[in-house]
Amino acid sequence: MQTRIPCVIMRGGTSRGPFFHATDLPADTLTRDAVLLAVMGSPHQIQIDGIGGSHSVTSKVAIISKSKHPGADVDYLFAQVQINESIVDTKPNCGNMLVAVGPFAIETGLVPARNGETTVRIFNVNTQSLIDAIIQTPGGEVSYEGNASIDGVPGTAAPVKLNFRSAIGSVTKKMLPTGKPSDVIDGVEVSCVDIAMPVVLMRAEAFGKTGHETAVELDADRELVKRMEAIRVKAGALMGMGDVAKSVVPKMALLSKPRKGGVIASRFFVPETCHKAHPVTGTVCIASACAIPGTVASRISPLPPAPQGMIRIEHPQGMIIIDLDVDFTNQQQALRRAALVRTARRIFEGHVCVPEKIWTGKRAAQLATAGAI
Repeated sequence: MQTRIPCVIMRGGTSRGPFFHATDLPADTLTRDAVLLAVMGSPHQIQIDGIGGSHSVTSKVAIISKSKHPGADVDYLFAQVQINESIVDTKPNCGNMLVAVGPFAIETGLVPARNGETTVRIFNVNTQSLIDAIIQTPGGEVSYEGNASIDGVPGTAAPVKLNFRSAIGSVTKKMLPTGKPSDVIDGVEVSCVDIAMPVVLMRAEAFGKTGHETAVELDADRELVKRMEAIRVKAGALMGMGDVAKSVVPKMALLSKPRKGGVIASRFFVPETCHKAHPVTGTVCIASACAIPGTVASRISPLPPAPQGMIRIEHPQGMIIIDLDVDFTNQQQALRRAALVRTARRIFEGHVCVPEKIWTGKRAAQLATAGAI
């Protein structure tokens, strides 16, 4: 026997995964994580017994509920399901999956649609941060058709506008978790910055790379990945995050001078593989880091300490653009606007099945509580 769970698969930005109502999943964390592992087919390198896509950007889950927080409409809990290990990591946020939260919330009745555009106020449970998502809703219905395009996704779609309202110290509660704009780990200068996502920033040239390699080329260099991972683990300890060997945060980025008109070039690791494009939260972090004096990013491509305007970051598939307004002058730590335009699409709706030995489902649990079984 199997337990059927209502599920919607959505693409958000350059990521994809199942979306669930929190009430359709087990209440206790251990059982919920076991269910998510079964849903995705982990641990297995190609997730053959589940719906995971055998890549970090397609092994993600979004859990949505009516918000309990003032100033928000819905709560969004993100889960990164490891592919080869029985690990469900809920420490980080995912800005790409975040793109699809608004459409999901409207179409499932959690947020009423307005005619034209609907703003969905999202509270990210992982990082305790607030984000506004502006969804196209002509006639009071979500529209996925439009002329917006993003590098890394084919075709065009309706724009989804995101604005991060609180992002500094997303996990560590500090913009510079080590207390300094740069440190040296294993002979490599690093900057540990936590804005929307904790990221360890490094120069590509420190590893003998140009920073303009493809994601496939970088992933193929296993010695590079091994060396970077050793630095990431040590950086995690310096950032006060403990042993991060089994966690997907902090992330890592290899930075270099731009070649195609951007402010900076980034190869972002998530962390075991190089992102084929670029994460939204990583974009907020790297763009902001360019304005923090003394960081690796600012030394490559310095921005004024209070920049306002469009910041373009080059990545393996092209460019990601963020409208940034921050102020790091005179010891201030103000992020007034970090806005991006992304796209989303509803791909599948129905039920996903997991073995009853993992979870018997809501009905069986209710009957057991009532003494009926």
